Amino acid sequence: MTIIEQIEQWAQKDPDRLAYQSESESFTYQTLQDQSQQLAYYLQNNVPAKAPIIVFGELEFEMLVGFLAAAKSGHAYIPIESTTPIERIQLILEVAQPAFVLSVSEWPVGVKSDVPVLSYWKMKEKMENFPVVSLQSVIGDENYYIIFTSGTTGVPKGVQISHDNLVSFVSWDLSAFGIKEEMRFLSQAPYSFDLSVMSIYPALCSGGTLVPMEKRIINDFKTLFAFLPTLSLDIWVSTPSFMEICLMEKNFDGAHIPSLKVFQFCGEELPRKTALELIRRFPQSKIFNTYGPTEATVAVSGVEVTEALLEEFDRVPIGYVKEDTEVRLTADHELLIKGPSVSKGYLNNPEKTQAAFFKEEGTRVYRTGDAVTITEDGLLLYEGRIDFQVKLHGYRIELEDIDHHLEQVSYVQQAVVVPKYQQHKVQQLVAYVVAAENSFEKEFQLTKVIKEELAERVMDYMIPQRFIYMDQLPLTTNGKIDRKGLIAEVNPA
Repeated sequence: MTIIEQIEQWAQKDPDRLAYQSESESFTYQTLQDQSQQLAYYLQNNVPAKAPIIVFGELEFEMLVGFLAAAKSGHAYIPIESTTPIERIQLILEVAQPAFVLSVSEWPVGVKSDVPVLSYWKMKEKMENFPVVSLQSVIGDENYYIIFTSGTTGVPKGVQISHDNLVSFVSWDLSAFGIKEEMRFLSQAPYSFDLSVMSIYPALCSGGTLVPMEKRIINDFKTLFAFLPTLSLDIWVSTPSFMEICLMEKNFDGAHIPSLKVFQFCGEELPRKTALELIRRFPQSKIFNTYGPTEATVAVSGVEVTEALLEEFDRVPIGYVKEDTEVRLTADHELLIKGPSVSKGYLNNPEKTQAAFFKEEGTRVYRTGDAVTITEDGLLLYEGRIDFQVKLHGYRIELEDIDHHLEQVSYVQQAVVVPKYQQHKVQQLVAYVVAAENSFEKEFQLTKVIKEELAERVMDYMIPQRFIYMDQLPLTTNGKIDRKGLIAEVNPA
């Protein structure tokens, strides 16, 4: 079955089943089917065939209607968050050359473009009058969605994910992580971040319910901590960084949320401390660490995180590769991914596509930029980003390796290390630290004991020369630690 057929079957089997439930609204599979069908009729009649469509908004139900309507009418959709800076929206428009913008949130007046913008709400009034036509859904190698990631030159790259790419991921996700019919999924990641796909399609293809967590809750710790124990969820999907914020609430545990059966993490490294705390708080739940770049459709590997696994490995492994995918390492340990979930490349960017992708025996291969080792039984062990390697006084250093060891120090809750440059050479390492509770009156006293404990774990040249203490590490809009922002802070232009 196609993705659309898998979702539509629930409207036929159980039309009143909830597809989406927020604090204030609930929508059934029948409503999702009816509204996406009506909108698809309009799109197929009024938008040039195969041209991508931007869907603009937050975590509203209507965004999902837009996604499915685009796919049903043969168009790839490009999700853009309503809080996206105008400059970035402008760059995405220039690269994507979309035919149409469907605006669920109000489209910014400062955007300069000739692309037609239609308000979802104005269209909704006319939807029932859209002519019924035979729909030509996205299939095979046709683009299903395009997600824009940051580019090294400042111009975002549009990762093209086909229908078959998505089928490969969803089929594996539904079979590998204990997902059953009619489960309730946390929907917290912005739709412009591909981690959201780990909630949207496994939920809708299995007859589950998406439970969105709005930004006003996420951005206010007091509101968030009051909200967490009230959640009725089966499956939690987030980055580890967002989980670390949630663990600051002492009542976030299995006693207060007994329904939580599965945790799925992706998007960045899962710290050992976080994994151990989750095992302690949710002893009846299953915790999975997964790994995958956007270019290979969300995730390609996963492993259940247990006490036994953490006893065997100092750093949380990133999993066993799904059956339909092959991986191998280059001489410098860069991971290459080969298989049906690998993207065809970046939209309208042949140069970047050629640099990152190639074909082998007719199958696409992606160069990840991640340094990895593989155990004899095929378990992937993450070593860090190749582009997060620096040289200091002639020593090659993995910044994420220092992060990992710093977070094992008893006085450290969270940490990230960045380089400070002088004339393009690394002058020193700077550690940004969220300290654990301690009785030190002065920061220099805390720094002294952290350095002493860290010295038991790493070589002298890996110990940061400067420590900056924060109440919380800054996060990107996607919920990952904003290392690039911190690098810019210590290296002002």
